[in-house]
Amino acid sequence: MIRLALRVRRDQAELVLAELLELAPSGVEEVDISDDVVEYAVYGPPGEIPELPDLKAAAGGAFVEVSTTEVADDWADRWREFHKPLRLGDRLVVRPPWEPLAPGPAGVAALDIVIDPGRAFGTGAHATTSLCLELLLDLEPRGGAAVDLGCGSGVLAIAASKLGWAPVTALDYDPLSVDATIENARVNAVNLTVERSPHTRKGWPIRRRR
Repeated sequence: MIRLALRVRRDQAELVLAELLELAPSGVEEVDISDDVVEYAVYGPPGEIPELPDLKAAAGGAFVEVSTTEVADDWADRWREFHKPLRLGDRLVVRPPWEPLAPGPAGVAALDIVIDPGRAFGTGAHATTSLCLELLLDLEPRGGAAVDLGCGSGVLAIAASKLGWAPVTALDYDPLSVDATIENARVNAVNLTVERSPHTRKGWPIRRRR
């Protein structure tokens, strides 16, 4: 497996990301290198991803530093080291199935959501997802419907269902995301309508790692 990485100044990052999403519509990884520099990366087998020497190039009108590295054969399992539980105070926990539920402050029981993204996007740790979770916690469902567009692994849809929203629909272009959401809904014992939708493709997704 080859990892192709492009580092760019943050103020030019959107130009590079737009170019990358045309080449890799299933998603890219985003890593914060510093306050001024961001790195985007795509993965693929040799021959599909070019092995390049370290170089500087132009992409979408921005200057980038390009590098490629070979990823160890056990990469599919090693990523689990970075998938840690997300806890929003004493109200909600999003955790992988291999991490036990830790007691909250003063033994308060938090809403427990178990997510295994598999090969899909979404562990709950992305800033956008965690902010949406905080918003859901502050809203009154009042029996209203909810739609998760670009559901990834189903974090937001599952949280909405557990918080009382109904019916809840989860949509994604990526069939891997659809499969992951269906399985995670089953594990969390919630009732979702999960469908593949071409309308969620544009600009989706970014896999973000800190």
